[in-house]
Amino acid sequence: MASDRAADPDRRLARDSFSPYFRPSCSPSPVPPTLEPALPRKGRGAQENPTGRFERFTLEADLEALAEASRADDAGTDADALPRTRFLPDPARTALTFNQSPDIPFDASLNPYRGCEHGCAYCYARPTHEYLGYSAGLDFETKILVKERAPELLRRELAASRWVPQVVALSGVTDAYQPVERRLRLTRRCVEVFAEFRNPIAVITKNALVTRDVDLFQALASVGAVSVSLSIGSLDPEIQRTLEPRASSIRERLRAVETLARAGIPTGVILGPVIPGLTDHEMPAILEAAKNAGASHAGYIVLRLPFGLKTLFDDWLRTHQPLRRNKVLHRLESLRDGRLNDPRFGTRMRGEGHFADQIGATFRIWARKHGLDSPRPALSTAAFRRPAGPQLELGF
Repeated sequence: MASDRAADPDRRLARDSFSPYFRPSCSPSPVPPTLEPALPRKGRGAQENPTGRFERFTLEADLEALAEASRADDAGTDADALPRTRFLPDPARTALTFNQSPDIPFDASLNPYRGCEHGCAYCYARPTHEYLGYSAGLDFETKILVKERAPELLRRELAASRWVPQVVALSGVTDAYQPVERRLRLTRRCVEVFAEFRNPIAVITKNALVTRDVDLFQALASVGAVSVSLSIGSLDPEIQRTLEPRASSIRERLRAVETLARAGIPTGVILGPVIPGLTDHEMPAILEAAKNAGASHAGYIVLRLPFGLKTLFDDWLRTHQPLRRNKVLHRLESLRDGRLNDPRFGTRMRGEGHFADQIGATFRIWARKHGLDSPRPALSTAAFRRPAGPQLELGF
């Protein structure tokens, strides 16, 4: 497996692209370097590109070269100092993935892409890029794998006699409406398949592009087979700009909530992630804004930092919120029994202890005040159908 990844020309290009600023190393236990807070990467959530936890070889940062490149970039003379976003074909053989997590309200999900252009510094999906031989850091937001055959594969899977109609989430480890979707339209073609089969879907996104597919959502809503949620973690434009550098602005997301709600689509807001010591005080204001925009329900998720995400998020704090860093980290530790992450089902999404209870109580009080304490609408599989076609005859 390791040799296959090493032979991948895309991976060689990825390494070569950083060659002026990184040195190869065979250290078995790499320690990611800490960049100075004065050198933030413009338009990126991650500040560095640490080696994946499954890799035998590492690249060590040449801090002097990075500092020089950053100064040149500030002067507008070195456009190559920052990594460019690249889109790579994903030869996936299936469209749907499955999980058996007891604290997630769905078993099936569709990820038309792997990696995400939004570049959210806190994204729990970042470590999944390491399974592909990439980094959870900059690679996650600059090496986007595209499942070009996702619509055809999805049609085949829904047509199979073994498919049991159920809610499918869009998406589990990416954002199906990230910027490249405007051009590639993979997600829309997949939603067309769901609408054809009348299979229910639950959409969660940070991108206002979701309103483009309102016609398909209306078709699904007519049979109780769709819900859409916009994720909003802060109303502070500076926090949002640096934390979610390429996601839609909060104003655009709230307008998307309004557009979808007026079109008759069950639309909610996910307060997430709630970052103790940084954004938890905004929960009442976010819920009020969601209600004013027309949301019918809301939920929340507390920040979790699996694997190397701890270091990446700490780098973000050092760079963009140095005065709040200690408070945020200590609050997170108070939610996770002294650690920055707790992978246990049932507590990983909310935490436990005094501050976790306080966050939960704040959410419940204000959600009830604004009429957003109703559960997410139950989606129906009653209208599911398999259109007649060659897929059924082939017995897939």
